[in-house]
Amino acid sequence: MSFTTNVKNEICLTQFSTIENIAELSGFIRGSYKNDVEKLELSCENAKVAKRLYLLIKSIYGVDVLLEQRKMANFSKKKIYVITSFSKTKQILEDLSVIDSNNHLIETPKDYLLGSIEEIKAYLRGSFLARGSINDPKTSQYHLEMLYDNKYEAVFVQRLLNQFELNSKIIMRDIKYMVYIKESDKISDFLRIVNANQAVLYYENIRIYKDQKNKTNRLNNCEQANIDKVIETCNNQIQDINTISSKLGLDFLDDKIKEACLYRLKYPEASLLELSKIISVENNTNITKSGLNHRFRKIREIASKLKDN
Repeated sequence: MSFTTNVKNEICLTQFSTIENIAELSGFIRGSYKNDVEKLELSCENAKVAKRLYLLIKSIYGVDVLLEQRKMANFSKKKIYVITSFSKTKQILEDLSVIDSNNHLIETPKDYLLGSIEEIKAYLRGSFLARGSINDPKTSQYHLEMLYDNKYEAVFVQRLLNQFELNSKIIMRDIKYMVYIKESDKISDFLRIVNANQAVLYYENIRIYKDQKNKTNRLNNCEQANIDKVIETCNNQIQDINTISSKLGLDFLDDKIKEACLYRLKYPEASLLELSKIISVENNTNITKSGLNHRFRKIREIASKLKDN
């Protein structure tokens, strides 16, 4: 069972007020309405969503509703659920702000339908049930989308989503309009908005795990980069010391410079900090990392001059 199915199933288990249910129905039908005032016909692939639509239409408008299962027409083994009503179709569509009195599609719902935050959430819930999908965060990238046939509905839904600062965007996909959200925290906020609380817990657990895993990987990469840098520095210093040894001899160096050379050859993989501590302990002196680095800069200068000559 997909994550999208789990989210929609959870939404269908929650009870809401009649006013919210009307807004939810509007969101669903406006996102999937086929221009027909003779009958109200809705379809979906989710059995629980179909049952919810059946019960909402029947209870709110008191009409006879037919719920049936059909095979999809494209030779797929999948089945769809079709909800059909032949009574009060025009009245229902006008009440849900889908069409006007002249049977023309209304670009945006009337204000009375979305007069509160809860009604807006309900409308988004219905729109998601009709046109939405969301990737499982465990198996793929963070992505939520709702696909619409007409631009004005896509723009309207985007505006509603962004009232909650979800940073949704619209792109064309073939001949349809896709409203989508990519940011993981925004998708989690959307799940809260549509009352999919169990899905929120699942999503947040996966998100925290992936964030922690990414942070660990970044730290490991950073640590490896530091190790690589230390090894490169050590190798360069040893090359400089070998140049001096072959062309001049270490005995001609200042005692402190010579000491740095000998300890680097003795401890070829030690970092500057580690080497400064070793020298301090073994010689009962106090040399800092900065002081040791200064000596190796001198070694680099001497080696460079010898190479030039």
